Amino acid sequence: MVEIPVRVGILGCGNVGSELVKLLTRDAELIFSQTGERFSITRVAVKSKNRERPSWVDRSLLTDDADAVVSGDDVDIVVELMGGISPTRELIEKALVNGKSVVTANKALLAAVGAELAQLARSVDRDIFFEAAVAGGIPLIRSLRVSLAGERVRRVAGIVNGTTNFILSAMSESGLSYEDALALATEAGYAEADPSADVEGEDARAKAAILATVAFGRLVRFEDVYREGITHITAADIDFAKRHDYVIKLLALCEVSDKESASSDRIAVRVHPALVPADHPLALVRDSFNAVFVTGEAVGELMFYGRGAGGLPTASAVLGDLIDAAHNLRYGVTERQLDREVAMIVPMNEMSSRFYIAVDVVDQPGVLAAVAQVFGANLVSIRSMEQIGMDTEARLVFITHTAPEDSVKRTLDELRGLDSVRRVAGFIRVFDPS
Repeated sequence: MVEIPVRVGILGCGNVGSELVKLLTRDAELIFSQTGERFSITRVAVKSKNRERPSWVDRSLLTDDADAVVSGDDVDIVVELMGGISPTRELIEKALVNGKSVVTANKALLAAVGAELAQLARSVDRDIFFEAAVAGGIPLIRSLRVSLAGERVRRVAGIVNGTTNFILSAMSESGLSYEDALALATEAGYAEADPSADVEGEDARAKAAILATVAFGRLVRFEDVYREGITHITAADIDFAKRHDYVIKLLALCEVSDKESASSDRIAVRVHPALVPADHPLALVRDSFNAVFVTGEAVGELMFYGRGAGGLPTASAVLGDLIDAAHNLRYGVTERQLDREVAMIVPMNEMSSRFYIAVDVVDQPGVLAAVAQVFGANLVSIRSMEQIGMDTEARLVFITHTAPEDSVKRTLDELRGLDSVRRVAGFIRVFDPS
């Protein structure tokens, strides 16, 4: 076997970067025995060389000059673990132009300008790999790009954000409020000091754009993905779900507009909370774990499950990409980098679903009839209704039959205009596993 090491420069040495350094040093012989590749870390760019680092990080490799990593003659592959859009984009572009392949875990960057970076990589005969950008250590992107490359994928659906899944699990299992569950997630290290990207669904939105692009072969950008977060989910919503054999999860849903035909050019991509039937496998995904179902015309339904976050699982996915990039460099080949047509996105108001709707009303005769009349006038059929007493008020909770988004939104607007309605207290879509 060839033992000339592939020289690696790393941008960022935080949680993931330091774990990647550990894997490359600790498991060097294992990696060589299984792949025939040896790696030599030559530079590690950090914001501050004085910050305390794990003992296995060689401080002599640290530099505060990121440009030296992407421009240095002693680097063959650049691993980007900095995050953010700028100056990260510029650094990756410079690395590619300087003849270096790139491995990144940056979902926000890829969702925004992944197509441009892939085009640049192809023009200079270099690779850009991004397995770790979605679902941490789960080999989801590679499966879609390689194993399922010829498959007519009809749907990709699942849990792709560990922080929100931890919060919703804590609310469901321990009866915590959203605020208390978020505090617990922060204490456990799952939520950042500013958790907005996770709890508002922005992180899952970026991942959904990447998944849809890879799965359907059409370019889906961040702004194409409809998004709702979990900040409005209450203990009352969780309680209703449990009593009616549902579990609330934040889902990423990507599907062709006609589920019966994977040849459709129109794609629906969205991120929002959903009531998942308690007997569906997604309902059983707890803590910070991720799970994604891929439905194809030939293979049927596949489930990918595992740790979707954390330094070591993510570093493992980065390492897999690094090995592929090294192999390609050694043999003078590159991965497929295709120009993708821009996807035709189905607007959210054209989508249909079942809905959970909770309405707080004045507790007096005739109110239920007035509320039901609004549903009927907008052709939204009620599947079930439950009334909960609340002193001088009452809460009416509905599960609808499948109805168009625009009809339901009109219903909600008209309900808010009724004198007897105090507020719309809950609004969550119901996940359809089929």
